[in-house]
Amino acid sequence: MNSSSCYLTFIKHNAIVVILIILSVEVSGSWWFISQLNIHSLGANVVCDNIPGLEGRQRRLCRHHPDVMLSLGEGARLGIEECQYHFRNQRWNCSTLERDTSLFGRVILRGSRETAYIHAITSAGVVYAITKACSRGQLSNCACDPNKRGSHQDKKGMFDWGGCSDNVQYGTTFTRMFIDAREGKQRDGRAMMNLHNNRAGRRAIKKFRKLECKCHGVSGSCTIRTCWLAMQEFRLVGSHLKTRYNGATLVMMKQNGASLIVANKNHKKPTRSDLVYLESSPDYCLENPEVGSLGTEGRTCNKSSLGTDGCDIMCCGRGYHTRVVKQQYKCECKFHWCCIVQCKDCQQWVELHTCKGQETTTVNDPS
Repeated sequence: MNSSSCYLTFIKHNAIVVILIILSVEVSGSWWFISQLNIHSLGANVVCDNIPGLEGRQRRLCRHHPDVMLSLGEGARLGIEECQYHFRNQRWNCSTLERDTSLFGRVILRGSRETAYIHAITSAGVVYAITKACSRGQLSNCACDPNKRGSHQDKKGMFDWGGCSDNVQYGTTFTRMFIDAREGKQRDGRAMMNLHNNRAGRRAIKKFRKLECKCHGVSGSCTIRTCWLAMQEFRLVGSHLKTRYNGATLVMMKQNGASLIVANKNHKKPTRSDLVYLESSPDYCLENPEVGSLGTEGRTCNKSSLGTDGCDIMCCGRGYHTRVVKQQYKCECKFHWCCIVQCKDCQQWVELHTCKGQETTTVNDPS
């Protein structure tokens, strides 16, 4: 390596160290921040050694498995994007914060339903991404599921395992070792809550797998079937966990400190696939740095909706501003042989409604 290359490496290493030190704020760093870094260009060792908040075991796994860390970062991004999709029309919309190594700010200091969902969906995202990388042959220590061999039977009869079954077990095991490393050293209620929700996310991936088969036989008959087990699209996992979020169970620490129990004795005990939380959520109506609420001022709302995206709920009764804006869209699309679809660019004027702030609560006047 020549002197200029050594100098660039030195600059790159020290630049990321300085950035991460600047980004360290009151909320301790988290492995989630890996999703914001380009591990491929920075190098795993630089990232692993300098992200605030990583446990010793996480740093070791990071150094020893740089190829898996690329997938781990992709999985975290996948989970965050899925979270933002499902909460896009709610007061809390799974916002992430720049210049914050915890990524979610003070929201995660509270053992709320939102924190429960963040843990579950990001854990699921990491399992999904690592497992996909295994199936694509991108990781050195895993490939297709080695246990799917020989013959098996389902409702349609016998079939032979073939193709490439997704190795969910490897993805699940690595994800558990890495993500659960911090909470595994603690035995308080919050650590138990996080571990429970991490596991619920991992289990959701196993739930949404399907058997895909290819038929072999004369004239397309299905005399012999070759099948493999594949993960379904991640959107199904996100929707499933959103349903679990809606029905999450409030829990508390057992007196002996050994486990979590249901806070309301009239409620059923949560399963391992359910989400659990320790504290009620703030209403997220107004900006409140203490609880990490960004408020809903300026958020777009739907005047005609009675749901969470409606102006009444989204704006917390503060009212909304209405303005008319020009919107472009594709129109008069035609198919031309072969194989092009050509559309015209059209424009229309539409009403846009945005939530008012606390100090401007006056009667709405759409005109």
